[in-house]
Amino acid sequence: MEELRTEPRTDLDDRTDISLPPDAALPLIDSDTDEVGVLPQRSFVRSARTFLRDYFLGEEPTVGAALVPFCFLSILLFTRHPLKTNFIFDEQEAILANPYVRSIAEANSKLHWLDAFRRDFWGLPSDRSIGSYRPIPDLIWRALWGLGARDQTPFLHHWVNVVLHALNGALLTVIVSKVTKDRALGWLSGLVFVGCAVLTEAVSGVVGIADVLGALGVLLAVAALALPMYWMVPAVFLATLFGLFSKESALCAVPLVPIAALFLSRYVHPVSPRAGLRTVLAGLATAVAFVLYVESRRRLFPAPLAPEISAAANAHKPFLQRTFAALLRWYAQPILPRDPLNNPLIEATPPYRIAAGLRIYADGLSQIVFPRTLSGDYSAPQEPIPPTLVFPASVAGALGMVAPVLAAPVMGIVAWRRARKWRTETGYLDSPHIAMVMGQKSGLLALLGVAMVWVVVSYFPVSNIPILLPTVRAERFWYFPALGTSIAVAAVFITVGRKLRRTRLAWATTAVLLVFLGFQAYAARMHANDYTDDLVFWDATRHAVPRSAKAHLNYSVMQGARGRLEERRSANAVALDLAPTWPMANVYLGDTLCRMHRADEAWPYYKRGFELSPNDQNLIALAIQCLWDEKKLQSESSLVRNELEDLATKHPGTWVAYLARDTIDNGEGHEGVDPQYRPRGYNQGPKEE
Repeated sequence: MEELRTEPRTDLDDRTDISLPPDAALPLIDSDTDEVGVLPQRSFVRSARTFLRDYFLGEEPTVGAALVPFCFLSILLFTRHPLKTNFIFDEQEAILANPYVRSIAEANSKLHWLDAFRRDFWGLPSDRSIGSYRPIPDLIWRALWGLGARDQTPFLHHWVNVVLHALNGALLTVIVSKVTKDRALGWLSGLVFVGCAVLTEAVSGVVGIADVLGALGVLLAVAALALPMYWMVPAVFLATLFGLFSKESALCAVPLVPIAALFLSRYVHPVSPRAGLRTVLAGLATAVAFVLYVESRRRLFPAPLAPEISAAANAHKPFLQRTFAALLRWYAQPILPRDPLNNPLIEATPPYRIAAGLRIYADGLSQIVFPRTLSGDYSAPQEPIPPTLVFPASVAGALGMVAPVLAAPVMGIVAWRRARKWRTETGYLDSPHIAMVMGQKSGLLALLGVAMVWVVVSYFPVSNIPILLPTVRAERFWYFPALGTSIAVAAVFITVGRKLRRTRLAWATTAVLLVFLGFQAYAARMHANDYTDDLVFWDATRHAVPRSAKAHLNYSVMQGARGRLEERRSANAVALDLAPTWPMANVYLGDTLCRMHRADEAWPYYKRGFELSPNDQNLIALAIQCLWDEKKLQSESSLVRNELEDLATKHPGTWVAYLARDTIDNGEGHEGVDPQYRPRGYNQGPKEE
């Protein structure tokens, strides 16, 4: 048998070498020995390693090449159960109750394809909108409904998210590799992003398609910066417009794309960067796309504006506040829901709202690195108003929001000076090798500057700091910022790994990276399992965020839909303990008792819910119908009927007054509440408009 032999390395630059140990370090087996089965096995191992090295590092990655492995990874981590899954949480309103989506299956539909631009995310007209305007997701859902993906399962709808998520990872890989000329860094950035566990809600949840498509638009706009200038401008414009019509959060492209052009042009166009001109043209393209989007929405979807941004309401305020209100009036954001249960910061003064927003931002950053807890809901009182302004989490959030913005221009200037010095000293500006070294020496620093700004700028609009959102916190808000954090995380591992590669700690970086990726994958897969069905989802949510009243109440509803009334009552009681002034928790607990044929016990909870919200038609109709079914309203001597009539007198002109009197007077003919006023049942389609 021959002695061990080693072959010389062929790496031109060990900074880009992340190869496995050389093949020749394996023993070469003499064919004359009895170990005839070993040589083919070693040859197979060498062939597999060579194939993987060539595939991932042999050539500059392309979108097609990166899409294949990332599709498999995305499918592995985020796919819901193909047979058991059903429509969960917002998916019921977004698809099952969406009149625009479902209308494609109607023989004489009044709604047509382009009506997506006249309807909101939930398929509602502007005068009934709750604020979200996202036509492109509705177009996709309508097409899927027309193809037969209907109310049996959301599996195909969800698979669109899974594949698009892989596409975004592939685009990120190509962008990073193009800028830094570092294939390993490009692949690792895409891998970290695709496997990022905090993105599970956006990828596994059907309504997350808005975030995935919006980010796709922004990534395409950044990728377009590598095109010749005459193609760059229209490509940036169209990509930005696509992102905006997918989700409002894509407005972050307006500042981010010009910043990326300024920082990165000299690395994607090393011969003739013309960074200033590209920055101006990219800025104009994104700005024109934004103006066109806003003006189109204002005309096609003329929703009423919030009173607090009117000119009269801001006439006596300081100049900056008047200007901000004027911008909001031009932007014409539809009125957003204001429910303290979904967002308790509605009741906070601005300083305390900012402190809470910074705390939530810091928590989100920690989830990016260590996603120990993931949840589909963070309703009150899970995320309360903080008692003080300054505390560790608010300070950490402030540092995490301010420091990147301050550091990014410094990094950009240092990278520019390094690149300029290198170009001056070398003399050959058109050499591919010069471009590669420039990218590795200073391109990474410039890209990190863009990534740091990316995180802050893309998260700030959804932070509840500039404006109040309907939701206090959601993990899908991190889909845009995670593009920036993925670059930063990958850069840390690559840089440290190369610094330590010839030391005794060389193994440590690889070990930490594998643990990091492994834990991300585990957390993503476990959270994706929470989307098996609606009962599993809310059961997991109430354990992940035990102080969310909505999580416990929705879990009780899922139990009730399966006929388990005692489990429904128990979970509903927990929700009421957490939110005693929540009308729905009171009425639903009463409804549970009523359905258990304990109507006398139910009435105090019904009554409390009516007093808290005398104009909630659905809740009141639900309660009165059950009271009618339990024969509590038919007799004039009934205590429940008499107290209900007293409530009607106490709240004239409200739904409780109207439905109480109408049901008592006409209940025999309607068999209770007039059917046109009854709420839509669980997991049902839309009521007729």
